[in-house]
Amino acid sequence: MRETRADTARAVGLTVLLHLVPVAVWLIGWLIALLWPRPMATASAGSPVEAEMVAASDLSAAMRRTLRDRPDPIPDPLPEPEPEDADPLPQPEPEPSPQDSPTPQQNTAQDFIPVPDQESQEAVVDQATPLPATTTTPQPEKKRQEQVDLSQLERQQQAEARRRLAEMNASLERDKQLADIRRRRAEAARQAEMAEARLQQLADARATQASRSTPAQAGNNGTDTGLAARYRDALTRAILSKWVRPDNVALGARCKLIIRQLPGGEVADGGVEFSSPCAYDEAGRKSIEAAVLKAQPLPFAGFEPVFQRTLILNFEAQER
Repeated sequence: MRETRADTARAVGLTVLLHLVPVAVWLIGWLIALLWPRPMATASAGSPVEAEMVAASDLSAAMRRTLRDRPDPIPDPLPEPEPEDADPLPQPEPEPSPQDSPTPQQNTAQDFIPVPDQESQEAVVDQATPLPATTTTPQPEKKRQEQVDLSQLERQQQAEARRRLAEMNASLERDKQLADIRRRRAEAARQAEMAEARLQQLADARATQASRSTPAQAGNNGTDTGLAARYRDALTRAILSKWVRPDNVALGARCKLIIRQLPGGEVADGGVEFSSPCAYDEAGRKSIEAAVLKAQPLPFAGFEPVFQRTLILNFEAQER
């Protein structure tokens, strides 16, 4: 691993710190000895201490030996040598690039390249350079899918428009047919009404003529025995056959009925009315109306000449 400049600076700092620690300890001790207050000498009761200068030669041999053998002071530590920079690791040699690679020696002789003919060269130059064929770039899949979706949407819209047009034409055709049917029905109803009116006119004329030409016969209490009389008698019997007489309607009670009927004997809607004189109460009138409706179709066959669309009948309560 290659040593960096930061590692070198860190090592130098640690070395300097190790050299400064003893010096700092020595300075601190010296300052403490210098600044520490010395104790005052207390007066003793005895005599004061006396000192006397003595020469070294006057000392005993043991004392001189002690002074001579005392240990030398510890010298200051020598500074540690700075570490030398470690040799950098050998870097791998770069591989030669293709262009720097040595050219292999050619064993065989190179083929001779003939010099191009000037005339052929000019002929080639004079010819027009063919243009490359225009190639259609294939459309991306997304654009192709969008075109497919657009075409499908257009086809759906066209089909929907055709369907709506067909439905509208069919609706118009149905309306036209219904209008034609209504027109034909109205025309047929008008023709039927006109025919019925002509028949009614003929029937009224024949009934009037028959009533005038047929005199009342004696012995029948003055009752007309002609076709009109038989028609009225048939109507009365038909109504009496369906009538349930209420208890409050007495026998022989009379009521004038107005019946509106169609050819064939069918009673028209609301075709039963009452006129004065009428001796029946509301319940009796409803019973007569119900009997008329139940008796339809009223007598018609054989009485066509005297048929009347609006018939006035004097109804009399009788036993069936």
